Amino acid sequence: MAKIIFKFEDKNIPEKLVENAEKGFSILEVTEDHDIHLNHNCGGVCACSTCHIYVNRGEDTLEEISDKEEDFIDRATDPRIESRLACQCIILSEDAEIEVTIPDQSSIIGHEH
Repeated sequence: MAKIIFKFEDKNIPEKLVENAEKGFSILEVTEDHDIHLNHNCGGVCACSTCHIYVNRGEDTLEEISDKEEDFIDRATDPRIESRLACQCIILSEDAEIEVTIPDQSSIIGHEH
């Protein structure tokens, strides 16, 4: 099973380690399954930027970024080179070790799980 460390820009939220993430699932789906707060207005179909995250480590074990995803990342708050949309980050390896940072969600109006 893949391991994902979730860090948060909001320092009031403690880091969370998920050790049983399955290959073929998106990081957004992992947040849903493990009660990790991440907004997602479009339901995970790459039609908004509310599930914006930063992939700090393990990007080579995720599905490559698409042109469509890049377009939506440009609309996100504070996009960086390591920006991705969690709904598009499909885990490709059972041995993946991934670290992500979830931006501060307090200014995002939208669906939370």
